[in-house]
Amino acid sequence: MPWLELSLVVRTEQQPSAEEALDELGALSITLQDADAETPDEQAIFEPGVGELPLWPMITLNALFDAGTDRRGLIETLGELLSWLEPAQVVFRDVADQDWERAWMDQFKPMVFGRRLWIYPWNIEPPADNDIVVVRLDPGLAFGSGTHPTTALCLEWLDGLSLTGKSVIDYGCGSGILAIAALKLGAASAVGIDNDPQALIASADNARRNGVADQLDVFEPGAVSEPADVFIANILAGPLAALAPTFAALAKPGAPFAISGILAGQQDELLERYAEWFDELTFDTREDWVRISGRRRA
Repeated sequence: MPWLELSLVVRTEQQPSAEEALDELGALSITLQDADAETPDEQAIFEPGVGELPLWPMITLNALFDAGTDRRGLIETLGELLSWLEPAQVVFRDVADQDWERAWMDQFKPMVFGRRLWIYPWNIEPPADNDIVVVRLDPGLAFGSGTHPTTALCLEWLDGLSLTGKSVIDYGCGSGILAIAALKLGAASAVGIDNDPQALIASADNARRNGVADQLDVFEPGAVSEPADVFIANILAGPLAALAPTFAALAKPGAPFAISGILAGQQDELLERYAEWFDELTFDTREDWVRISGRRRA
């Protein structure tokens, strides 16, 4: 079935009220992109952390509605909810099923991380090879397919660990890709934590797809207090700094840990922050993104 996409360009400080208004209008999904990117390939999708705003000065909000939704009514109601809105800021586009449903599938190909970990889209059959570990993935509406540098950094880190029999916490689990990868690499159990209900649904669905549903539990923040043998979080620098004490409490003494979602240049402050609880701190980079890893102080 076709859909109607409403695009709205706003300033960063206007984003929360604009997103709330689109929600109130019944938007089926809302994505945030950098409005100043020069090409579509540079328009990274923003996955908000707790209380986090995008770094971009101008943001494009893309909201999806049923194809039969009254466009004039949407504009009039938006104008009532957002007093600063000009009609020229609103752009509509008809979207066919294949445009949005297959967009990521067209770019999402099998990828290898580290020595043996492969991420495969759910619709491509992997080879019968006992020497590789395969995660079958359908990201759906949640962040995390392996294509983003932060996810790649975290997957490579997991592939380099000895996870057999370990418990893992994946904070900001998104699609569940990191927790599921840990389980496929030998972890005994994993907990996925996310503030987005859609992410919890996607994680559970992908766990079933990979035959590890009975080993993965998903929760909203604050619902887990039991520390794990391995801790990983791929969110953003602001929440990473704020949640450092929480993360320390969720990692057992001596537990390896990794955090990502950090832009190059933000690592020094986080290294200093995490040195209160973690040892052996190092960082690795990919493109403009950083992963910090270390070990929970005994």
